[in-house]
Amino acid sequence: MSEPSSHDDLCARASELLLEASRRGHAAVEVVLAALHAQLAQRGEAALWASAARASAAASQAGSAPLADTKAAVKTRVATPVGEFAGAYGILGGSPAMKKAFDLLAKILPTQLPVLVLGESGTGKELFAKALHFLGPRAKAPFLSENCAAIPENLLESELFGHVKGAFTGAVKDRPGHFRSADRGTLFLDEIGDMPLGMQTKLLRVLQEGEVRPVGGTRDTKVDVRVIAATHRDLKRMVAEGRFREDLWFRLNVLSLPLPPLRDRAGDVRLLADYFLRLAQRDAPQRELALEESALAALEAFAWPGNVRQLENELRRAFALSDGIVRRADLSPEVQRASVG
Repeated sequence: MSEPSSHDDLCARASELLLEASRRGHAAVEVVLAALHAQLAQRGEAALWASAARASAAASQAGSAPLADTKAAVKTRVATPVGEFAGAYGILGGSPAMKKAFDLLAKILPTQLPVLVLGESGTGKELFAKALHFLGPRAKAPFLSENCAAIPENLLESELFGHVKGAFTGAVKDRPGHFRSADRGTLFLDEIGDMPLGMQTKLLRVLQEGEVRPVGGTRDTKVDVRVIAATHRDLKRMVAEGRFREDLWFRLNVLSLPLPPLRDRAGDVRLLADYFLRLAQRDAPQRELALEESALAALEAFAWPGNVRQLENELRRAFALSDGIVRRADLSPEVQRASVG
């Protein structure tokens, strides 16, 4: 399978994603534009604009609403989810902190190198990993993910590297494992800082040699997999404390993509609140939903230690318990207290 690399290939993919987003009813499709605009120079920008215009026209002919202002969208740095990774948490933001993240994402997109996504819980690390895959040169190949903190070490080895029949009790048939299943694609390793040291050694070997050996196996298999890892932990400190291999850290940290916490994203709370409002309205079209200014002010005053995930859960609760108009009194006590004084 050939891997797209030219401006035309990128613009063609942008067109496909824009059309898919429009068909699915997403009015905002700037994630493609924000991610690619910074990467493409003047020639690329013009091509992307033309591609987006074609997608808008095609969407209109297909019976869905046209994109409101495609050329303006090319200029924006706001990003919202499109296509298959539209969901509960959107890559959305217009703050300087998020602009910096989008610019870095755009620079990393065309590369094949490992990426380490850094950020607190709830900042959208997996969504950025998916954007790196689905907007990058491996988009047509598999994207698999594994949470390194959720599985015991012996099972994690089998999940990642596979096993042969009879390797252990319950191994009734061969299993390829994520590395072989994601060949030519991307493997996202979430919570890499929680991976046991023994597994770190085995992962390092795969990254160095490009080969995997299943549990109980005797032969190695070549794999071509881009690894994107993520963590909320301070890996440099863990290296100093002997809890994370320094050589693995060097391997994973070729490119790093730090994501800002929501408290550092001035103005984005309103943007996100409006997005979650639209999601809730879509899921409950029989209700008229709205956010009062007092509620928005309280949301902006809160520090959001759980970041976007916590904000989304707060609003889902408020929408469910309110009469449709969310007021300050409909928010949780801790959020209300943050806006006092």
